[in-house]
Amino acid sequence: MSTKKKGNNFKLLTLFLFLGTCVGDYGIGVGIGEGGVWVGGGGGGSPNSDPGSSPKQQTNPAYSALQSWKTAITEDPSGVLKTWVGEDVCSYKGIFCSGSSVTAIDLNKANLKGSIVKDLSLLSDLTILHLNSNRFSGQLPDSLRALSSLQELDLSNNRFSGSFPQVVLYIPNLVYLDLRFNGFTGSIPESLFNKQLDAILLNNNGFTGEIPGNLGSSSASLVNLANNRLSGEIPTSFGISGSKLKEVLVLNNQLTGCIPESVGLFSDIEVLDVSFNSLMGHVPDTISCLSEIEVLNLGHNKFSGDLPDLVCSLRNLLNLTVAYNFFSGFSSECSRISFGFDFVGNCIPGKGYQRPQPDCSVIPGGSLSCLRIPAQPLTCAAILGLKATSSSP
Repeated sequence: MSTKKKGNNFKLLTLFLFLGTCVGDYGIGVGIGEGGVWVGGGGGGSPNSDPGSSPKQQTNPAYSALQSWKTAITEDPSGVLKTWVGEDVCSYKGIFCSGSSVTAIDLNKANLKGSIVKDLSLLSDLTILHLNSNRFSGQLPDSLRALSSLQELDLSNNRFSGSFPQVVLYIPNLVYLDLRFNGFTGSIPESLFNKQLDAILLNNNGFTGEIPGNLGSSSASLVNLANNRLSGEIPTSFGISGSKLKEVLVLNNQLTGCIPESVGLFSDIEVLDVSFNSLMGHVPDTISCLSEIEVLNLGHNKFSGDLPDLVCSLRNLLNLTVAYNFFSGFSSECSRISFGFDFVGNCIPGKGYQRPQPDCSVIPGGSLSCLRIPAQPLTCAAILGLKATSSSP
């Protein structure tokens, strides 16, 4: 090296040493090589680290979650997952984003087969998870309780099994829960009806046991428990808390006993279907307080006595089904809704398509004593007062 070149390098070295004392903790790496002087910036890295290397980029959590889920999906006949390539998860089919955050997954009718992985809990901004009509099976990971933004969970028409997925009770902001058409078994937890849900759809599973006593205090507008194996009676507290329920479907279970008089508290209800059970006794007059009801299905039970005139007088009633019970009569008022009034298979004299007389000689549940309270207007006035009292803070 020439004397002149060495002199220039020494001047540069002196300058950078001076700068190094000025920048303090940030540090400046200085060295002399064959090509001159190099300078490397850094955050206090190791002296042995390559000054030309850049910090390793952190993996996108959404990418990690979806790729983990992709490996747990064993069949994809529609080729949905062929688009799940690369870190741009917002370009994946079925994945929807707000900015760079995954906020919704809609894989309805994708016919995917596989399981749900715990890594989905990494999708912290997810508000909608719709997986209707696939072939997912197994159980839900407990880690899903971390989905604090999730509002809609639709797992209907899959192959999930086991007991009620307790994890959904801990998803804090869940509003819509759809578990229909799966293989869930066991009892329905009472705490489900304490959650601030608007829709609870559990029909077409294998749930057993009794309907939780706090059903009527649910904040939901729709509860569907149809086509399970629920037994026992309809809770006597049905509606006591001034429920906002508009549709209650408990058809095709194994329910027994009476319809409780408190049913009249559901003044906002529009659809009530208790058909295909083994309910007995009379139909309570308090049903006449359901001023908004449009569809009332009492068919295929063991009700008896006369159908109350007040029930047929409901102003919004469009469809009344009492078929295949043991009713002995109904008033002319019921003929007003004849276009939607099905009364075949009863014990009503002079009417067609009734049970043969021997079947009507012994009324099921004839000794069953159902609570009766006076007919309206006293009934409905009292019920409205009770509802107002129970709803007040």
